Amino acid sequence: MTVIPKETLIGRRIPKLDAPAKTTGETRYINDLALPGMLHGKILRTDRVHARIVRIDTSAARALPGVHAVITAADTPGVPLGHGRDNPPLKGDRVRTIRDEIAAVAADTEAIAAEALRLIRVEYEDLPAVFSVHEALRPGAPVLHDRHPDNIPFTFDYSHGDLAAGEQASDVVIEDTFKLHYVTHCCMGVSGVIATFDTTGQLTIYSQTQIPFLYKRDIAPVIGVPPDRIRVIQPPLGGGFGSKLDIYPFEPICVFLARVTQRPVRILFTREEEFIASPTRQPVEFTLRSGVKKDGTLMFRDARTLHDNGGYTSWGATTPFVMMQTISSLYRVPHCRYHTTVVYTNNPYAGSFRGYGNLQATFAVESHMDRLAEAVGMDPLALRLKNAQAPGETTPQGMHFITCGLRDCLQTAAERSDFVKKHATNRAGQTGPIRRGIGIASLVHVGGGANIYRTDGCGTILKLDDFAQATVLTGASEIGQGSETVIAQFVAEELGLPLTSIQVVNNDTEITPWDVGVHASRTTFIAGNSALRAARKARTKLLAAAGQQLGADPATLDLRGGHVVDATSGEARLEIGKLIRSLHFAGKHEVVMTTEYYEPPSVMQDREFKGNVSATYAFGTQAIELEVDTETGVVRIQKVTAAHDVGRVINRLGIEGQIEGGVVMGIGYATTEDLMVSEGRVLNPCFRDYKLVTAPEVPEIDTTFLETLDPHGPAGAKGVGEAPAIPTAVAIANALYNATGVRFRELPFTPEKVLRRLREAAEGKP
Repeated sequence: MTVIPKETLIGRRIPKLDAPAKTTGETRYINDLALPGMLHGKILRTDRVHARIVRIDTSAARALPGVHAVITAADTPGVPLGHGRDNPPLKGDRVRTIRDEIAAVAADTEAIAAEALRLIRVEYEDLPAVFSVHEALRPGAPVLHDRHPDNIPFTFDYSHGDLAAGEQASDVVIEDTFKLHYVTHCCMGVSGVIATFDTTGQLTIYSQTQIPFLYKRDIAPVIGVPPDRIRVIQPPLGGGFGSKLDIYPFEPICVFLARVTQRPVRILFTREEEFIASPTRQPVEFTLRSGVKKDGTLMFRDARTLHDNGGYTSWGATTPFVMMQTISSLYRVPHCRYHTTVVYTNNPYAGSFRGYGNLQATFAVESHMDRLAEAVGMDPLALRLKNAQAPGETTPQGMHFITCGLRDCLQTAAERSDFVKKHATNRAGQTGPIRRGIGIASLVHVGGGANIYRTDGCGTILKLDDFAQATVLTGASEIGQGSETVIAQFVAEELGLPLTSIQVVNNDTEITPWDVGVHASRTTFIAGNSALRAARKARTKLLAAAGQQLGADPATLDLRGGHVVDATSGEARLEIGKLIRSLHFAGKHEVVMTTEYYEPPSVMQDREFKGNVSATYAFGTQAIELEVDTETGVVRIQKVTAAHDVGRVINRLGIEGQIEGGVVMGIGYATTEDLMVSEGRVLNPCFRDYKLVTAPEVPEIDTTFLETLDPHGPAGAKGVGEAPAIPTAVAIANALYNATGVRFRELPFTPEKVLRRLREAAEGKP
């Protein structure tokens, strides 16, 4: 008798399924792909920040041997793209940013294409430019888009409660303005795309997009191809972090070149192009006014933000949608107002970036929580605990926290870092140039998608073959976050199969079901639920068929180790593969294929931004210890203590990587990363001059996962992909204050900025 014990895959440390192929070099990224007859495309970008295009001469480029096509705006439909529908793929009348696309070529080699670009002559008439939101808002400022003569494409307004009453009831009121800067995604793989038409006119795009199904819908009107005639294949990504959430001009340009040449065309960015022409995190000027009672009760927040939109509107302009959730609902806030003005300038334009505006919002909010605590003589931890929500609460904005580990996260991070004692000791006074500090900060973020579309769902098709090998076709894209491993765990767990028997297919819209895309920390929650439901449906069918064959009640059977077993004793009764093969002769083929779709139980917010936008919410707290040299301004992060409410740990190895990666990204945002933009031009478009945090600079990271077991989450899990990057920068800012007694309101904390701020404080400047 073979007895198979009951074991679980949930919570184990499981390497990513794609790790072997990536570590051995087997994985083929976009730059490794070469279709038969493929041409190489390149884009001519402007060297002006704002100018009228007078004339474009492409004759010399067209005459160059090896060039198959040269196109300008005159050769395209001219339909604008992007979230704001204000960005023509090729510019024919005016350029508004240094990254603007003027012409494109397709040639036999990249070298020939590059030479062809050098032969194109463009004559401009320079126009006045604006490089700050304040300049752009002044009367008489140059107008960037005629549709928006005030240079304001969007405003956002949100409020609840009675702000005046909240301020009147406050014993302490403070106000600060924070300046949050440009950073860029720094994906190790550069942007690229391949476009090819077949003989029937069907278009296949090899795209790095994070939203393949929405991508088809959005690119269709720009290129003049119906969505049903577009197939999207996703090669493995060399990094995403939100940078592939929109459509960018190089993608339809590649399609136009493929149409003209009737050949496959690939456009691949150079590293310099990646820095100049890929999206950024949006810079924000953030003014926050907050009030609190003497006993520490938070009374109101009044926030005003100015967003530098750059020359065109991508997803960066919509970050206030997420920012307002932190302003309204990180801690109990009875009275709140938030106003945002999004402003066109001649700077680079911003896109989606991990945390989606929440790094900026949390920086302001959690800076103020420290200031308010000091003003009423409370410990920063005590003030936060007094105002932290509990499970089951609904915030005035309508965010329903079915599970909420905020208090537990605060207490755990504080206890494991000895925050209260260290914070008080540092404040007692330090001598010498090296000062130690500790800071704390928390976050709230969507953990189960964000319902900004009419559907936020995901489909799954599950197929079992004759040898109990399962193929899972999911709409959820893998962009390096480990979703295919988590999905495989759910399916293997339900069907009693080893992980080696599960194959996840997720990269081809021709065969995978619908999904809304990778964003809003939604994939584990939504795609995981979809896969889990499909696996449970298949499990029910298998057990019913096994019960009939074995003459047993299906409720007394289980699936383990590739077998049907007795649920009580674990005795193996029948191989699952043998069971499936027998069904072919019984006319019950339906067991080998199941389909499922999961739609989360959240709703669209109303016009006033009220409503429960996500199915669940992630919480977390980080306590950060550092040293700062007051003579040089050098900041060294010593330790990060992170406590995150993840619902339930599914893949411990994967979630450890998410937390550590997010923390390191947050450290870079706070201390080293700075995309330097001067008068619309990027001054440091390379890794030599753009300083990422490297392995020797990564501090000790002590991570605790708090499992709140969300009732809607798959096995109780929440999404956590964005959360760990959100509170890091402000925890560092609070630690700097604890070390020096000086408040820092502008990122990044480079040695130069830290030293300058310390000297300003010494001179009495606030």
